[in-house]
Amino acid sequence: MYFAIFMLVILLVSGVIWLLDILVLRKQRQAGALGEVPDPWYVEYSKSFFPVILLVFTVRSFIVEPFKIPSGSMMPTLLAGDYILVNKFTYGLRVPILNNVFYPMGKPQRGDVFVFHYPPDPSIDYIKRVVGLPGDKIQYRDKQLTINGKVISLDFIAPYQYALSVNDESGNARAVDVTASRLSEQLGDVKHDVLIHDIMNQYGPGSLGDRFMQGETITVPEGEYFAMGDNRDNSSDSRVWGFVAEKHLVGKAFFIWFNFDQWRRIGQRIG
Repeated sequence: MYFAIFMLVILLVSGVIWLLDILVLRKQRQAGALGEVPDPWYVEYSKSFFPVILLVFTVRSFIVEPFKIPSGSMMPTLLAGDYILVNKFTYGLRVPILNNVFYPMGKPQRGDVFVFHYPPDPSIDYIKRVVGLPGDKIQYRDKQLTINGKVISLDFIAPYQYALSVNDESGNARAVDVTASRLSEQLGDVKHDVLIHDIMNQYGPGSLGDRFMQGETITVPEGEYFAMGDNRDNSSDSRVWGFVAEKHLVGKAFFIWFNFDQWRRIGQRIG
């Protein structure tokens, strides 16, 4: 969000300078001059930058935007270090910065991997999977997901080993090798893999996760979505901080375009 604001400011400043030069400044420089007077540096820079910034700003705001995956909460679908592309018009065209829909096109579907503004702090972008749609009745207990009374089956694939970053007593990060179970899950039309660990889940009092552990069934409010990470036991998601409102949607993730450490992941579609 901060980068979008920065781009908008630069776009407006360079555009105003360029327009002001066309309407006023150029005529003042040429008045009484014998020959062509060169443009000042600030006009030259504005003329050069404005078209480029306008193009980039338009593409990022309405068509596609790149993101980098910062953590392992979406493993095994997405890995930390993946650079992905997000479709910005799947869920409707939105006013830049304000994020209000001005041209509706579609809604998130169950199983989508979507990017959104983190509800407790909208300046941060998060990525999770859409699990619950408005009106859905959700249960998640003993690591078993139930949607509208239907138990979502999990089919075991294989053990999954990876390095988990944890903080020691001194607050220093260190890598610990852990083993999870990799399982296949079907959400709507999307079949994908999730990770389940043999650990007890813990949630803050009153959180959705805590209410699930008490056996409660949660109804997703209208205009909001229930999101979970594919790394089910290592994800800060709706179980921790609540639902994702329509106003916080950014777009649908669809493509991995780069990974410095694992080149074979380049070109993979996200589903």
